[in-house]
Amino acid sequence: MKRTFAMAAALAALLATGAAQAADHQVQMLNKGEKGTMVFQPDLIIAQPGDTVTFVPTDKSHDVQSIKDMIPEGATPFKGKPNEQVTITVDKEGVYGVKCLPHYPMGMVALIVVGKPVNLEQAKAVKQTGMAKKRFEALFAEVPAN
Repeated sequence: MKRTFAMAAALAALLATGAAQAADHQVQMLNKGEKGTMVFQPDLIIAQPGDTVTFVPTDKSHDVQSIKDMIPEGATPFKGKPNEQVTITVDKEGVYGVKCLPHYPMGMVALIVVGKPVNLEQAKAVKQTGMAKKRFEALFAEVPAN
């Protein structure tokens, strides 16, 4: 009886741990994707606090970094090197703007939305140029209302 109870408790703990595990969102860095050239795919990531986002340098010459004033208050900025796989943990609710520095003028940007987009208006207010501006406008229009 004690053994059965212990096994049941261990199984319950294991199931609870599995349910609480964070998701890992894979993002490819591409020369050409579904939305054109020089893109992150997907370019809109919907995540929960504690999830990870892994940027995979599928094609060469890409990097990934956060955009100043486009991350939630208290979140840690990040910056990868060219051709480097980067994994970040998004633990603050809000909107995270990201870019590939060499291809930013061509619009290589992405948006990560973690939980409630608490800093959405602040992120929208950051000045963008060229194709980056157009792609961010489209991404902001897709952000779910929470």
